Amino acid sequence: MNANNPPRYGVLSIALHWLMLLLIVAIYASMELRGIFPKGSALYNGMKTWHYMLGLSVFVLVWVRLAARLLSTTPAIDPPLPPWQRRFSAGLHVALYLLMMVLPMLGWLMLSAGGKPIPFFGLELPALIVENKANAKQIKELHEAIATAGYFLIGLHAAAALFHHYWLGDNTLKRMLPNRA
Repeated sequence: MNANNPPRYGVLSIALHWLMLLLIVAIYASMELRGIFPKGSALYNGMKTWHYMLGLSVFVLVWVRLAARLLSTTPAIDPPLPPWQRRFSAGLHVALYLLMMVLPMLGWLMLSAGGKPIPFFGLELPALIVENKANAKQIKELHEAIATAGYFLIGLHAAAALFHHYWLGDNTLKRMLPNRA
């Protein structure tokens, strides 16, 4: 199924990793680019709808990804990292997983509190909490603050992979690249 055979991750882990990256880029892009359209226009609202649906897709897929990670082995980094780098890496991965869980949940809560529909590819998901505009505003502020921190976390993750690949010359990045055989 997801056999992680050293020195690489399995196909499922690699596919989920890169799919999640594409989804996250699309999520951030949909909110950043909506401003080029007039507020309230069909294109503006469409970008918001795609933001919601893609965010919820990340929420669904992060659980699949977490299960795949927990049910398989992690290929070793060669040469092994010093303990402080292993701890830092583990902490960054925990933060990224929390980002992929918490942001979509906050978005769902925000829409619920705002009394807005929660679209998901032709379905309308149920509200998680009762309508309360004050709560919606607070949740939105928290959602946006964590999303801003997400830029830093994602950038740090990518920079660390490139640092390991080009500066340290270990197999950190190669373990997650698709096999080109």
